[in-house]
Amino acid sequence: MAETKMVHAPLVTYVSMLSLLTLCPPFVILLWYTMVHADGSISQTWDYLRQHGVQGFINIWPKPTAIAWKIIACYAAFEAALQLLLPGKRVEGPISPAGNRPVYKANGLAAYAVTLITYLSVWWFGIFNPAIVYDHLGEIFSALIFGSFIFCIFLYIKGHVAPSSTDSGSSGNIIIDFYWGMELYPRIGKNFDIKVFTNCRFGMMSWAVLAVTYCIKQYEANGSVADSILVNTTLMLVYVTKFFWWEAGYWNTMDIAHDRAGFYICWGCLVWVPSVYTSPGMYLVNHPVNLGIQLALYILVAGILCIYINYDCDRQRQEFRRTNGKCLVWGKAPSKIVASYTTTSGETKTSLLLTSGWWGLSRHFHYVPEILAAFFWTVPALFNHFLPYFYVLFLTILLFDRAKRDDDRCRSKYGKYWKSYCEKVPFRILPGIY
Repeated sequence: MAETKMVHAPLVTYVSMLSLLTLCPPFVILLWYTMVHADGSISQTWDYLRQHGVQGFINIWPKPTAIAWKIIACYAAFEAALQLLLPGKRVEGPISPAGNRPVYKANGLAAYAVTLITYLSVWWFGIFNPAIVYDHLGEIFSALIFGSFIFCIFLYIKGHVAPSSTDSGSSGNIIIDFYWGMELYPRIGKNFDIKVFTNCRFGMMSWAVLAVTYCIKQYEANGSVADSILVNTTLMLVYVTKFFWWEAGYWNTMDIAHDRAGFYICWGCLVWVPSVYTSPGMYLVNHPVNLGIQLALYILVAGILCIYINYDCDRQRQEFRRTNGKCLVWGKAPSKIVASYTTTSGETKTSLLLTSGWWGLSRHFHYVPEILAAFFWTVPALFNHFLPYFYVLFLTILLFDRAKRDDDRCRSKYGKYWKSYCEKVPFRILPGIY
């Protein structure tokens, strides 16, 4: 099985895997504690831990409560129901290494609309107060940490016992199997795709739901909403809306078509996304910064522009692939490289590599507006504390690593064609720099 060829050296892989498995859960709790209880100040949390040691850390770790489990269960069941029941057009994913072609139902945008409308309605009509979610956030994150671990164990066992497709298998190493996953497209039954659920309907959806939650919490606490959190929430919602608008395109990306469903992807989407990705908003709840209308609008416009460019990069490549290169890129015929490669079953196939438009600037130019967008929705927090910017830093490292992994994969897939592609588009992410 090809997947055992590791992207980084084995030792690096082990160290990073074990450190992620052990360090990420406490980090999520410390992030929440610092944002909510320590004024967003890393030094305040650090002083507390220095004085009280490990016991102090155990004391601030909230125990998962019944209400936390209830909130998670209701939300998960609601999203699973929408994924199964809402109508959507049938979409085929890319052909997998084993030659399978997954079929999806594209109802993400509808699920997103129904989720937000329902959430705002239950608040508006006094059925459920979203501020409760914020008040129990620590317990919810704690429950998610443990629940997701159990979920990943379930995925590991399922991969051994009842894989959904031939795109599965063991590397012979239990830690690697648990971390990178056993199956590429795990499903429950024929139609319930687990990765669509964890990545899109639970993870990305929770981002939007929590962004709205933070706004409502600030409104409930202060009787008003500061422009800073409005800019932050608006930009996050625009970004998540773009994601669901383009969800079928996401199913062609590395996350779905290449990374298997293991701890790395699933735990990340179930725990890391709701905690780390939403953290600038978590900070702004208790720090209502007033930007003034002019600055707020500048930040908003800059952020929306970045999200649009990010979307347009993906749209351009998708259109180029869909029309087999017979489309216009920035008003003229695209320049391209026709690359052939051999599948694991020995067939020879061809791919078109786009070398003009956004994709002529650098090989992963679309990461630049994505990182900038994250900066713009964090910048309303201003610069009193570093921690709100952790997501921007994390995203930068993640995307630079992903660009490297993607390049390595393409180099081994396309060989000499990739070399000539890199000669035409020499920069990996930052045009002229990197």
